[in-house]
Amino acid sequence: MAGLASLGILLPPGVKSLGTSLNKGSVKKNVLVIVFDAFSAYHISLYGYGRETTPNLRRLAKRATVFHNHFSGGNFTTPGTASLLTGTLPWTHRAIRLGGTVKPGMENKSIFHAFDDYHRFSYSHNTLVNTLFNQFAANIDEYIPRQSLFLLDDGLIRTLFQNDEDAASVAWSQAVKKTEGFSYSLFLADLYQKYRDSKVADVATSYPYGLPNINTDNYYLLDQGIDYFRGSMADLPRPFFGYLHFLPPHYPYKPRKEFTGTFTKDSFKPLVKPDDVFSSQKAPGFLATSQSYYDEFILNVDHEFGRLFEALESSGILEDTWVVFTSDHGELFERGIWMHSTPALYQPIIRVPLMVFEPGVSTGREIYDHTSAIDLMPTLLHITGHPIPDWAEGAVLPPYADIHNPNEQDRIFVVQAKFNEPTHPLTEVTVAHVRNNYKLIYYLGYNEINEQEKVQLFDIHADPEELNELTQNKPETTSELLQIVKKKLEEVNRPYYK
Repeated sequence: MAGLASLGILLPPGVKSLGTSLNKGSVKKNVLVIVFDAFSAYHISLYGYGRETTPNLRRLAKRATVFHNHFSGGNFTTPGTASLLTGTLPWTHRAIRLGGTVKPGMENKSIFHAFDDYHRFSYSHNTLVNTLFNQFAANIDEYIPRQSLFLLDDGLIRTLFQNDEDAASVAWSQAVKKTEGFSYSLFLADLYQKYRDSKVADVATSYPYGLPNINTDNYYLLDQGIDYFRGSMADLPRPFFGYLHFLPPHYPYKPRKEFTGTFTKDSFKPLVKPDDVFSSQKAPGFLATSQSYYDEFILNVDHEFGRLFEALESSGILEDTWVVFTSDHGELFERGIWMHSTPALYQPIIRVPLMVFEPGVSTGREIYDHTSAIDLMPTLLHITGHPIPDWAEGAVLPPYADIHNPNEQDRIFVVQAKFNEPTHPLTEVTVAHVRNNYKLIYYLGYNEINEQEKVQLFDIHADPEELNELTQNKPETTSELLQIVKKKLEEVNRPYYK
């Protein structure tokens, strides 16, 4: 009982101010990077999706630089976010495992360090992102705790057991939460559940599918987070660099009631594709229903981004701020595969949105070049007058580069090595390489392919649904791209051979 009495600590305290205004007359332009997790470009109506999921993005695109062929660095949060933050690919930064960190020596090789003359702040709902923030914390002036914008969470356990956070969180979940498959306390679990339900009762009715959460009951509201930043941005020290990483539309898909049911009974019919070798045996009906819920959550996200953008504009912040809208990876509802935790690297998982809003500019343009998440950091440094560090692997994005290098297309790689030891050569790995109209996917070392190699080739321009595999029809193209991938793997693995 005494322990539960302390649970008030878990509720959002008065969230601290992001600081007092300084140097508002500075000529340096602010930078605000806004990431929505697991947001696939495939599901965005602006990019041609069959459902109207993003009316606000479509409207705002008229004043942005819109990138139509932008690729993540990895296929889930850890590698994808680390690539955004370091400007390097997963085979370089080595944050390749779930909850992993960048390799030793890279703590001061991040976008936060590169903007060392700016006021730097960060926030994320996502535990995996915060793991990376912790590594870079020395270069973040205001690191906003994720629980400060939660309705309810188990932050008390992490606070009390900082040196054993993982074990303590598991023990708390098993003993007190009614987690499926565990023997929880009959007394404490019921007491905790009543306490939890009473704290969220007022808002729960607005979420027919349940409240957005992480790990069952770490509840948060996207609109509450957006409201906080809407109200605090004007008082930030200038110039500022901000990185905001919101969890939606990541699973679980829990939109507000205004958006629920929008697509569940519409006429849109997803293509049913043959099961992949990495299929998790999800039935087409299950995938289609999940896809509808996901699309509704995207509609919710689109609404909230529109509200944030409106606040930035009405406050005058847009006049001297670069705003970036992007994601760390996508999501998949096809071929028997659900979500994104898979070795497969089809387009819906790795093609993500990128929109850049330039300070004081109200006209848009569209870029169809192939671009990568690792290009974001060098681009933002270039346009704000900062030097680009020699460890960055990305290039300045096409409309902002001083010169156009036609060979830049050879840089587009996406890497998945979730089960590989970070300190070992990559021997269980998927690499997607995009060049011209073609995408080659190289699989190595998986049980599903008898630990051998598997190669796929697609013309992603003529066949964006990736229905026609071309290795037999295009042997020369396959051989050329495969040689590039194998050469890169040999290069990045060399330092890790004992």
